[in-house]
Amino acid sequence: MDSNQVPPVFPPPPPPLNPPPVIVPPAQSRPPRRGRGWMVLALVLLVLLGLSVLGNLGQFAGDIVSVKGVHTRTAGPKLEEAVLEDNDAGNKIAVVDIDGIITSRGDDQNGYNMVDVVKAQLDRARDDSKVKAVVLRVDSPGGEVLASDEIYRALVDFQKDSGKPVITSMGNLAASGGYYVSLASRWIVANDLTITGSIGVILHTWNYRALMDKVGLQPEVYKSGRFKDMLSGERNPAEIPPEEREMVQALIDETYARFQGVVEDGRDSAHQRNKSEGKALADNWKDYADGRVLSGTQAYDLGFVDERGTFQDGVSRAKKIARIHGANLIQYQ
Repeated sequence: MDSNQVPPVFPPPPPPLNPPPVIVPPAQSRPPRRGRGWMVLALVLLVLLGLSVLGNLGQFAGDIVSVKGVHTRTAGPKLEEAVLEDNDAGNKIAVVDIDGIITSRGDDQNGYNMVDVVKAQLDRARDDSKVKAVVLRVDSPGGEVLASDEIYRALVDFQKDSGKPVITSMGNLAASGGYYVSLASRWIVANDLTITGSIGVILHTWNYRALMDKVGLQPEVYKSGRFKDMLSGERNPAEIPPEEREMVQALIDETYARFQGVVEDGRDSAHQRNKSEGKALADNWKDYADGRVLSGTQAYDLGFVDERGTFQDGVSRAKKIARIHGANLIQYQ
């Protein structure tokens, strides 16, 4: 081949008459932007769930026995805190009422008795760090010996465990068992017209044998022992052996000695803590512990109470003893 010869060149292909259309992929549509309301709603629901869990844990913890001197709350009356007097204060004074006959019989509505309710109230006052004192408001003629003693012991234990004072404010009546429970207090305030005292024990029964004889009713008794029908009202009084009367009287004397011991211990203990501000028992106080009732003025003169005054005087004394200036009055209902 000649070096000067030009190589053959192929002509380009002719363009197509109808060029194929260019395929453009469709643009992907963005999802619509959601508002943030659902996030707020979810957060609120989460917070509410957390509060519910904490509340259940708190209630559960309140029903569990704790250790090392911290009081434990077992199953009992469910109480709600109510404000009796709002003084815009951070501290509280709990008011606990002893109203009516002191008894261990349960209430038909909820099954709890007076002793249960008082103990539950003291538990709440003990657990609340803002409660600095308790005012025991007594308006009672007395009642059962055992129920009175249980409340007395609960008040003593409350002050010992919590260090919070109990101040009693006597109303119209604080006699017998009503005075018994008051003796656990650090300070007792009585109105001049309060009826108190009645330091003693009584066991009362009826003998209706004469009425049975009158209507022709004859009892038939089968017993395992000589004294099994003790205190039965259907026996002829002449058939009651003197030994039985001695045994019953011994029970009364034992309980009465306990009552006198509570008076002496309670008032002496309060006087040692109150020093010259309170009242000491008079030397002849036992002469007036024979079941007689006393006015608030007479009780003050004999050292059975520390102060003559009203409920508000009791509250003021509670503030002074607790060393606080202001407090809201609350009650557990």
